[in-house]
Order: sequence, then structure tokens, then C-alpha cells
Amino acid sequence: MTAIEQTEAARPRGTRLPRRARRNQLLGAAQEIFVAQGYHAAAMDDIAERAGVSKPVLCQHFPGKLDLYLALLDQHCEALLRAVREALASTSDNKQRVRATMDAYFAYVEDDGGAFRLVFESDLTNEPAVRERVDKVTIECAEAICEVIAEDTGLSRAESMLLASGLGGLAQVVARSWLHSDRSVPRDQAVQLLTSLAWRGIAGFPLHGSEQQH
Repeated sequence: MTAIEQTEAARPRGTRLPRRARRNQLLGAAQEIFVAQGYHAAAMDDIAERAGVSKPVLCQHFPGKLDLYLALLDQHCEALLRAVREALASTSDNKQRVRATMDAYFAYVEDDGGAFRLVFESDLTNEPAVRERVDKVTIECAEAICEVIAEDTGLSRAESMLLASGLGGLAQVVARSWLHSDRSVPRDQAVQLLTSLAWRGIAGFPLHGSEQQH
């Protein structure tokens, strides 16, 4: 169940919830408001109303708007990193790994809750704590890809990290572009096109210890 679904399930006023359930409910409401309005236009009163609680209840869990935003950012950065790692671990076939990784980014931006906007399109990137988290997940996703490239090609870590950053950046930018184009190309087809582009590049590096390209 997503955070927003948890919000819908727990919205009626006057209902006492376990602390974790209440926190999830508040995060779901905050996500809806932040995605719809942006950080600066969002108000704690709006979030409390959306969650069906009083503002004091909201502030018991999250003293300020930035606390809420950072908690959401942590949650969704973790979700992206987990999706990338799962994609890389899903197969030992490198071409399929590329496809799975590209698809992980497409699935992430296509999520109905619009959480990717908090990570990739935030209006709060001048806030150091936000910038730190966004940079961190970008680097961690690249590092996960880098490990596979370095292991398979024998390239240095620095070289592998450059390639990994390129693949991750390609996936993220194209997935967002696809979404903003109203998904004019079906997702499977879009992923296949991007996979073909990325694979023609990365396949040029032979497997470590092999004379043949994979």
C-alpha cells in the first residue's frame, strides 16, 4: 500500500491510529500537497486538513514543513535506490540488466503519487539538506551500476563510475521526458528504445577476461 493509499484509508477524523500508521497517513497527505502545490506554496494547515487531523497532531509528528519534506524525500530516495538494485540483481544477462534498470526509472516516474517530483523536480534544491539527499541517491544509484560495470569489464572504478553516471542520468532524464510528453510512446516501447541506445554503447566494452563482447 502506498503512502497516499494509506492516507485515504486512515483519513476520517477522530480515529486513533498507532504511531507508525499515523505517521504514514501524514506523509501520504503531505506528498499529495507537496506534489500538487510545491514546497513553498504548501502549508501545514493544508496538510493537516488533507490528513483529517488537527495541526497540533501533525506537529507532534513533524514539528515543521521541512521535517515533513525531508522524511518524504528519504522515503522516496530509498525507494528509487532499492528499485535500481533490484533491477541489477534480477538477471545475470547484461542486456536484460540494462533494460531492467531503464524500466526501473520509468516505473518510478510513472508512479501515480508523483513522488519523483520531490526528488528530481523539487522547488527546494537550494536547501542544503534537500540537495544533499538528491545528490546522495544519484551517486548511490550510479555506484550500484558501477559495481556491475567494473566487475564485468575490468575497467577502473573511476572509469566505471563515469559510465554508470551516464547510464543513470540517461534513464532519469529520458523517463521524465517521456512522462511529460504524456506517454505518447507506450512504456514498453520507450524502454526498449532507450535500452537499444544504451546497450549499443555499453556493449562496446568486452567482458573482463574474454575476447568476445557480451
